[in-house]
Amino acid sequence: MSKRLLVILTALIVVAAFAGGAFLYDRSGKGAEPASAATAANGTLVRPHSPVIGPPEAPITIVEFFDPMCEACRAFYPIVKQILADFPKDVRLVLRYTPFHEGSDIAVFILEAARGQNKFEPVLETLLANQPEWAAHGAPDLDKAWRFAAAAGLDVQQGKKLASTPLMGRMLETDIADVKANNVRQTPTFFVNGKPLTNFGPQQLRDLVQREVDQVRKGS
Repeated sequence: MSKRLLVILTALIVVAAFAGGAFLYDRSGKGAEPASAATAANGTLVRPHSPVIGPPEAPITIVEFFDPMCEACRAFYPIVKQILADFPKDVRLVLRYTPFHEGSDIAVFILEAARGQNKFEPVLETLLANQPEWAAHGAPDLDKAWRFAAAAGLDVQQGKKLASTPLMGRMLETDIADVKANNVRQTPTFFVNGKPLTNFGPQQLRDLVQREVDQVRKGS
């Protein structure tokens, strides 16, 4: 069994433990401003255009370099959501697009089209839930991805118009440049307030967030 497969299976086991939990945190999918400790540490970690989930003013920022076609990203999504639910005022999530797979760029455009229609999280969750059906590596079915997005409430006609604009291309180019600047080689890759998650795993991520939360609370 490869190390990567072992990581994915481990994450999936943890996902099962959280599957029944309610999503209690603030849902926004808005841009990442105002700046946080993460931006102060490294201007390439968070951009004004980056989607954010959770309270914009939260003192703790999880930055996730994320590919919507990545199985491990799918496995970690409920885990990150549970962390946000456990710290509803303290933690926010910033997603950075990391299109490592063929077709991931179109999936990113679908998500951005959804964000423009205030449908970001419903579409994100639908694409992840149905990832095995549309995101086969080497042969993705992007028409099916658009259909799943439509089922989550996306106006596909308007979404495709937005996806074809030069703005979308420039946004993705910036994210790809930041992937390289931060030496991101796999997804998901996490930073918490600018600190990289060096030991990859669900508990390790939670522990890093907890340390940052404890530090902020001690200083308040």
